[in-house]
Amino acid sequence: MVEPRIQFEPVVARVLEHFALPLSSIHGPVHWARVLENGMRLAPLTGADPLVVSLFSIFHDSCRLNDHADIFHGPRAAVLIRSMNLGLTDTQRDLLMRACAGHTNTFHSSNGTVATCWDADRLDIGRVGPVVNPIFLSTEAAKDPGIRAWAQDRAERGEVPDFAMNFL
Repeated sequence: MVEPRIQFEPVVARVLEHFALPLSSIHGPVHWARVLENGMRLAPLTGADPLVVSLFSIFHDSCRLNDHADIFHGPRAAVLIRSMNLGLTDTQRDLLMRACAGHTNTFHSSNGTVATCWDADRLDIGRVGPVVNPIFLSTEAAKDPGIRAWAQDRAERGEVPDFAMNFL
């Protein structure tokens, strides 16, 4: 698994200042941590930028106002990203903002990093019941039956990755 080089704790602490939902939300830190693990499993297979993928896991649902229909939460996350100094290149920041802004209203991306971000999130759909349909995945790595089964099992069991335990 790729280990991105970032100090997560200060970023997560800052993001949690903006998080309007309970920490136990289906879109909260436990979900973010599983998306992180999904993304770090996919990144070496897809060639995605692991730093962008890891930051996506934290930001993508951080500006939700509810756990239901909130179509503007991704664009709000992009605005939050723009307001923070994350030490990213302009390209990395733009990819991160694009991945967050489009993750709920766009099905596929031809950009490997954005596609990996979206697939990492979609592989955690089992936390709310359904099995991920490969038609909604962009990367061949995420479509792999073994990876889908691994992610589905963790999501259904509600596995709480160690990373999430630091913030609950």
